[in-house]
Amino acid sequence: MRADRLVLEASGLCKAYREGEKAHLVLQDVSLSLREGELALLLGRSGAGKSTLLNVLSGLDRPDAGVVRVGQITLTALSEQERTRFRRQHLGFIFQAYNLIPTLTVEENVRLPLELLGRTDAAAQQRVQLLLREVGLAERARSFPDRLSGGEQQRVAIARALVHNPMLIFADEPTGNLDDQTAKQVMALLVRLVRQERRTLLVATHDQAFLPLADRIWELREGRLIELMPERLHIFRP
Repeated sequence: MRADRLVLEASGLCKAYREGEKAHLVLQDVSLSLREGELALLLGRSGAGKSTLLNVLSGLDRPDAGVVRVGQITLTALSEQERTRFRRQHLGFIFQAYNLIPTLTVEENVRLPLELLGRTDAAAQQRVQLLLREVGLAERARSFPDRLSGGEQQRVAIARALVHNPMLIFADEPTGNLDDQTAKQVMALLVRLVRQERRTLLVATHDQAFLPLADRIWELREGRLIELMPERLHIFRP
């Protein structure tokens, strides 16, 4: 059973980008909320603005209008430096391109979020080792990313996103670079660990295999966010 605590609350989000002399409106009065422990999907065609919305919700970018609250913090009221500190402490990220640091080993990549928070004690190291075992890469701890398959790299990215116990995780097309079979394995691992650790997850994806696993599903269409009910999922087309 999910708790009632709101982890994410956004209201009235608008975002436009300049294209020559014209402004392209990407987000139009977008509002949503997520509660602790929920797994939510963000659907939409390529170019619909899914990554833009994730960037705004996570504080990587500012909206032109609207408010984002994560936990008790109004993210949109913080300075860039304050938002950076907040992300490091409270948010986790998983990207389509993995975004591992090539000069760091698997273990060092996973440990990095803890080091950025100054957590280098024995408990931090135990946390790293636990997650490496959970993602099945304990024996590859000293390998470098270029020695791993795409699926293995994404498993490292999942461990890295979870290692500092974030309240909220954003995943942007986490299976987009993987073949179908590997995508299913990575998806199952991500969902299992998020549920096991009672985290809140928002996934932007084209992968319809996520649909039956989600608590909430939205589609971003022409800049507006529409919550989909199970009986309406047939309207989504990648």
